[in-house]
Order: sequence, then structure tokens, then C-alpha cells
Amino acid sequence: MSNHRKPMQERSRKTYELLLSAAETLLEEVGIERISSNLIVQRAKLTSPAFYRYFDDKYAVIEALAERLMQRQNEALTRWIDRYRDAGYDTLVDHIEDLVREMDAITRQQPGAIWIMRALRAVPSLTHIRLASHHFVTDLMTDVYMTYLPGVPRELVRRRTRLAVEIAYSVDEMLKEDADSREEVFADLTYIFRSLYYHPDLGRVPPTPQTTVASGLALSADA
Repeated sequence: MSNHRKPMQERSRKTYELLLSAAETLLEEVGIERISSNLIVQRAKLTSPAFYRYFDDKYAVIEALAERLMQRQNEALTRWIDRYRDAGYDTLVDHIEDLVREMDAITRQQPGAIWIMRALRAVPSLTHIRLASHHFVTDLMTDVYMTYLPGVPRELVRRRTRLAVEIAYSVDEMLKEDADSREEVFADLTYIFRSLYYHPDLGRVPPTPQTTVASGLALSADA
């Protein structure tokens, strides 16, 4: 059950947004341990009753921020699928890196993102947000891959996809802590994804480099 209450009226929404804005800025500045409801209301120039009208505690604010972050990432996934769904299995696999880069860009734009991501793993009351988002991504991507993998058990494809999703989110978090080797990490990630989706048990053979390049050029021309 959510421990934050979303407002309905315009005036209330403005107060709610002020609290969220203050919270994300403070997360960036002081981290999850030092942030408090008092700090949030002080930064937002509001009162404690205004805070508790919408949130039970600081974790409820982080929950609201996390839900927004996950929603933006889920929307990015939907756009990615719309872009590549019909382009073929090999193109889907080759462009998973694009999706991870977009996720990385979304979290880099979010103040305090690293603390939100850590909280989703460390705070039991927030775990459901991370799991719901990861299952959404896994199921949607599995549906797309299954159209190209007739005869392969769905459980196998879903397990492989869930593993890819967990790796991608872990890499996203890692890049917030250490971005010095960003391009090298993405190159490694592409290799990992190709290993997962061209595993012999899926019955797919990796395309030759020439085929991959030609496919990419065709997609660019269509765009």
C-alpha cells in the first residue's frame, strides 16, 4: 500500500510538487540518511502539516519520486519497442544498448537519482516499486522476443530477459557512481546481451557484422 497521497485540486498539487522538488534537491545534496521531513518543509518553505497531508515520512516522498522515475523509464521502453518491434530479432538485440543509454539519460536528469535507486534496493517498503517496474519491462520485452522465437519455452525467454533487465539496472546505478569508463561499459554490456540472446538454447545464430551494419543503415533510412 502506498504511504503517500496524491492531491486532486490544483492548489494542492502545487504544494505536493513543491515538496517533491525540495526532496529531490535535498537527496542530491545530503543523501538518504540525512534527509528528513523537517529539512524538506524548510526547503519548500511550507509547514509540517502540509507535509503530513501527503506523506507519512521521508520514505513516502522517496516512494513518490521513485514511482515517477520508474514511469519515465517504462515510457522510454514503450517507445523503444514501438521503434524496433517489427525490425527483426537481430535488430532488437543490437539495439538493447540504445535502451540502456536512454535509461541512463533519464536517471542522470533526475536529481538524487542514485539515492532513489539505492533506496529501492535497501528499503523493504520500497521494494515493490522496483519489482513492479522490472516485471513490467521483463514481460513487455519477453512478449516481443517470443514472436521471433517459436518453439522456445516462454519461461526460458522470460528468465533470460529478467536477467538482462537486472544487469541493465545495475549498470545504470554503477554509472551514477563511476562514469569514467562509460563507453567501455556500454561495449561490455552489448557483448553480455548478445551472449544472453544468442545462447544456443534459443536456437538463434548471431548475424555477420555486414548484416548488422546493413540492418542499421536500413533503419536509419526509414527513420
